[in-house]
Amino acid sequence: MNKTFLIHFSGQDRPGLIAELTAILASYDTCVLDIGQAVVHEMLSLGLLAEIPPGESFLGFQDALIAKSTELRLQVSFTPVAKTDLDDWISSQGKDQFIVTILGRAISANHLARVSAIIAAHGLNVDRIERLSGRLSLAVHTPDANACVELTVTGNSSSEASMRAAFLATAHDLKIDIAFQRETIFRRNRRLFAFDMDSTLIEGEVIDELAKLAGVGDEVLKVTQSAMRGEIEFQESFRRRVSLLRGLKEIRVRELLDSIPLVEGAEQLIGTLKMLGYKTAILSGGFNFFAQHLQKRLGIDYVFANDLDIVNGVVSGEVRTPIVDGARKAELLREIALQENISLDQVVAVGDGANDLPMLGIAGMGIAFRAKPLVRQTASHAVSFLGLDSLLYLIGVRDRDLS
Repeated sequence: MNKTFLIHFSGQDRPGLIAELTAILASYDTCVLDIGQAVVHEMLSLGLLAEIPPGESFLGFQDALIAKSTELRLQVSFTPVAKTDLDDWISSQGKDQFIVTILGRAISANHLARVSAIIAAHGLNVDRIERLSGRLSLAVHTPDANACVELTVTGNSSSEASMRAAFLATAHDLKIDIAFQRETIFRRNRRLFAFDMDSTLIEGEVIDELAKLAGVGDEVLKVTQSAMRGEIEFQESFRRRVSLLRGLKEIRVRELLDSIPLVEGAEQLIGTLKMLGYKTAILSGGFNFFAQHLQKRLGIDYVFANDLDIVNGVVSGEVRTPIVDGARKAELLREIALQENISLDQVVAVGDGANDLPMLGIAGMGIAFRAKPLVRQTASHAVSFLGLDSLLYLIGVRDRDLS
């Protein structure tokens, strides 16, 4: 009868350890049922679930591994695994698997304790923990640093909604971001990112800046904020705001092109997506003149926004239809995905306002980025404390992948 053991090695890591240890296993014709390794600060932790075939002596196998471990300055332990425990482990492979991503300027023990407590309270188990961000200096902490830890957890998905709510509340309390997503083949194979523009790709709203130039900043800002909170239907709010811009000279409009900065991490994110072969789109309730400017600057593939009607060198105050509102954004996203032969499950949509909710809702991953409370609570993911480049962690990109 086969004998199954969990073998654990720990100690200082160095090249060649795995080769030397597995050579001993191979000499006893051992079958490796499972294997996992982690290295933290050059200290190795290696576990193997090994099955020794009939006819092989466990004592000889054990003595050989102990001798090799002593030679390599490793600690080794052996735990026999009963058939019932092995059967339970095999059956557990069919459990739901999720990814929990913790994002912050730094990750503290308190952050890990709070997040892992939620996971445990909902009956899920942490299978793996990995740092995706680069190594932070112990001597110098920069306020714009990114820190990210990814946890793979397994269990029953019946409490998924309540877990999301608990993570959202904890993220707000701790001023970090926590993403919770089901582990699927699509998570690792996203192909299209669609962005809102105003307050998502750029700092602020173009229409608000135009209003300041026209001397109607306060009036337009009130309507904008109300629309973003979902209190006024977008098309109505858009018509009201544009009408207030009547008479603004085109030369003043063009001044905005170089005066509104990109959001932190926007260039890094889009540059990386382009390098990886992703398609990108801007779907904006703002204006084409600015969206097309960003398209040229960043190399965006698709741009859909509203035209600012200018007649004889001044803004007319009239609105051209169709207006790109929330429903139109979702429609355009479907059209782009169809044209590119991309499943909506492979789409990431990013926005901050209520008019972004329709496209966030149909995308495989909808992210509320530095969003209004209604949007944060409704979207499946929310990122509020880091820059746009942190979204790369949510699709599994590590800092070291980019170095």
